[in-house]
Amino acid sequence: MGAIRIASTALLGAAALSLSMPTAATAADGSSNATNIPPFGFSVTPSVIVPGGQVTLNVTNCPANATVSSGVFDTVTIPPESSRNATVDSTAKRGAAYTVTFTCNNARGTAQLTIAGAATPTTSSTVRPTVQPSATSPLGVRGGLGGSVKDGLSPAEMTVGTTLIATSAVGFVYFLRRRWLDRRH
Repeated sequence: MGAIRIASTALLGAAALSLSMPTAATAADGSSNATNIPPFGFSVTPSVIVPGGQVTLNVTNCPANATVSSGVFDTVTIPPESSRNATVDSTAKRGAAYTVTFTCNNARGTAQLTIAGAATPTTSSTVRPTVQPSATSPLGVRGGLGGSVKDGLSPAEMTVGTTLIATSAVGFVYFLRRRWLDRRH
């Protein structure tokens, strides 16, 4: 009877340990970017615009020229750590949302550009903001990691985590073993 308890405890501990270890996720294209978050930053400003208005396209942390394309303006090439303006087609459908695709070194990111439904341009849609790229621009939230890890876990962090889990598993087995020995007396 005791062997069954110990074996089941060991199996439960091994299952808990294996489920708590980080796994390497792989996207359909074979990259490790399974969350579809590109390794570069990008933005479209403003995100709501009238037909014929200009948007500012900004790309950060891209070592090469980036290309930006959409069905509502011509394809734009942006040099590293820079921004460019694009003119929205005057025939863009009011109230429609268009996907803007940023491409840098075969990595892609998308943003939405909405065409304003008002017949006359508003003050906010004609303002041309100045975007200053910075080297410390956020790359977006890494949802699977809680947004706190940029480049993955270091070997030291993995060792500390594994040690903590192993220590708790050993403590749990020790607790069950003492409890089992106390019941025998």
